[in-house]
Amino acid sequence: MLSSWRRYADGHPHLVEAAFLLLALAVTSRQYVEGDPGWWAGQPLALAATAGLLRRRDHPRAAVLTTAACAAVSVAVGYPVLPLLLTPVLVALYEAAARTPQRAAYVSYLGAVALIVPTALLSGRNGQPWVNESFGPVAWMLFPVLAGTAVRSRRAYVDAVHTRAEHAERTREEEAHRRVAEERVRIARELHDVVAHHMALANAQAGTAAHLARTHPEQAHEILSHLTGTTASALRELKATVGLLRRSDDPEDALQPPPGLRRLPELVSAFGSAGLLVTVTTEGVRRPLPPGVDLTAFRIVQEALTNVTKHTDAGTADVHLAYAHDRLTLTVADDGGATPRPPAPDGGFGLVGMRERAQTSGGRLRAGALPEGGFSVTAELPAPPPPREQPQ
Repeated sequence: MLSSWRRYADGHPHLVEAAFLLLALAVTSRQYVEGDPGWWAGQPLALAATAGLLRRRDHPRAAVLTTAACAAVSVAVGYPVLPLLLTPVLVALYEAAARTPQRAAYVSYLGAVALIVPTALLSGRNGQPWVNESFGPVAWMLFPVLAGTAVRSRRAYVDAVHTRAEHAERTREEEAHRRVAEERVRIARELHDVVAHHMALANAQAGTAAHLARTHPEQAHEILSHLTGTTASALRELKATVGLLRRSDDPEDALQPPPGLRRLPELVSAFGSAGLLVTVTTEGVRRPLPPGVDLTAFRIVQEALTNVTKHTDAGTADVHLAYAHDRLTLTVADDGGATPRPPAPDGGFGLVGMRERAQTSGGRLRAGALPEGGFSVTAELPAPPPPREQPQ
């Protein structure tokens, strides 16, 4: 029932406002029967006070001033100070408290008190005790101010809750977009590393096999067999990487463990078949790395060796792994070869990708030409020591 009336009021605001003003006029007019001037003499004041409520929402302080002035004139001509006589003032004070800052609402309240109470005390024409003419109006007019202040605080609280909810929703969407962008960059980086490595390696193996086909057919056949393994490995890694773009509940579609430094011998062997002799040296005690750091280290070595194959005719490359207390420093260096190849026309993304990988894992990477010739890539990655076993 209440909800039906509320929907009706929301749909007919002018009708509801007219009914409210007529009710306020009827209540206020009824109180003018009590005074000596008579009922008809008070009707203009009742109409003026009710008319002052027309703009109470747009100009609440002006409504308070108008209704309080009408009430003061009514008291001055001899009408008693009764709560229903002050109905327009009470309504205007409530609107002022609900729609203006708290300080402004109390200023309006004090202004209304200053107009009505002294007038009632000084007129002496209505025969009321001074307590009713002073403390009564002060208390009656304070109630709507307190109620309006509570409503305004409640509205401000609801608005703040809505604002926070909208901000949280917007922040959640921005966070989702950011995560999607990061995932796209990560997958693009994986695809670049896989395609660049295997295509460069396959190209080098095919070129070496073609060069040896006439003079050393057995070696060429062996290299071609390695080429088959290279392309098969490329297809597997591409399938695993592209598989990240779709969701599958098939248990047979489980992803293989990500590559890490444990596959370094396999990587060295693959480049050896392409004509690049790679030596690996380790300094310090080798230990397991966190999965993300292990993948980053492997991809950096893979990309650095791929760049050696793509951009130089170097015959050797060195991979140096140095394990410190909480860091792993890996260095990939080559001798540059006799005739270094020019860089790719578009500049490539190899160094950018390696640097991004290192930073994502909490490390850093630097690369540059060596004074004696060749190129070096050095990455420092976090490698926390394994936890100590607790004594039994």
